[in-house]
Amino acid sequence: MPETTKIRVGIVGGAGYTAGELIRILLYHPAAELKYIQSSSNNNQPVYAVHADLLGETDMVFTDVDFSDTDVVFLCSGHGKSIDFLNNNAIPSNVKLIDLSHDFRLEREGNDFVYGLPELNRDLIRVADKIANPGCFATAIQLALIPMASSGMLTDEVHVNAITGSTGAGQAPTKTSHFSWRDNNLSVYKAFGHQHLGEICQSLRQAQPGFSHDVNFIPVRGNHTRGIFVTAYTRFEGTIEAANEIFRKYYATHPFVNVATENPDMKQVVNTNKGLVYLEKHGNKLMIISCIDNLLKGASGQAVQNMNLMFGLDERCGLNLKAIGF
Repeated sequence: MPETTKIRVGIVGGAGYTAGELIRILLYHPAAELKYIQSSSNNNQPVYAVHADLLGETDMVFTDVDFSDTDVVFLCSGHGKSIDFLNNNAIPSNVKLIDLSHDFRLEREGNDFVYGLPELNRDLIRVADKIANPGCFATAIQLALIPMASSGMLTDEVHVNAITGSTGAGQAPTKTSHFSWRDNNLSVYKAFGHQHLGEICQSLRQAQPGFSHDVNFIPVRGNHTRGIFVTAYTRFEGTIEAANEIFRKYYATHPFVNVATENPDMKQVVNTNKGLVYLEKHGNKLMIISCIDNLLKGASGQAVQNMNLMFGLDERCGLNLKAIGF
């Protein structure tokens, strides 16, 4: 796009956590103009009345999106609602779509959305009009496994334990996101059957055709607000030096993923679009740690990264965010 032309942006489903982070990023994105933020339950209310952290940052109000005045629309409604929205609204063919729900992530007949993991599909994203943004657990787990798959090195089943913050459950209060239940507490949920397994295995088969081993995933509810910390392991007969070389080579051209030389902690990535991966060899097992911010690299930050690629920008544009660190 010409340097003087800003990307006109609309957001549908603007009241949730992912939309709030998306607004925060886009307000200060040098190549974007946030024009419309829609929320059916908050129409005509100030955005800061829902997203209190934006008080003093914007005076925008929730309003319907004028699709004739947008270049890209982010769909931030809950799972199942994006399909309904697109069925009930005529979106001009020149408007690009980035969906943050689960609705279009899995391949099926008639699904023309590109799966939006830049570290796997960057070239496809650059020419796409519709993007299905990956899930948060799926992003962190794929960052841990795709370099091995791309080298044909996933030769056995994979075991994954991953812990997520309470924001991963969405903004609407539930029993397991209530402070008095979540604080000082841990619990396993959807063991071996989490909904993100479908997209994870789909990507692994893309990277390593013929991959058919089990991915044994144990999700854990953490007692923190944001961040995902993954520990995965699988059989690997090579050396730790060989494994690190595979990961360093794979991520050499991907600016948001760093191969750590020391055991990382989650605060190194919270509030950023960064992913950290770290490897250790234990006998014939390779252990891979991967951590991201579930609301940024696992959702809104990755969505903006995809927007950047779709419009020919540097994928880092507007995403130079520092980790909280402490």
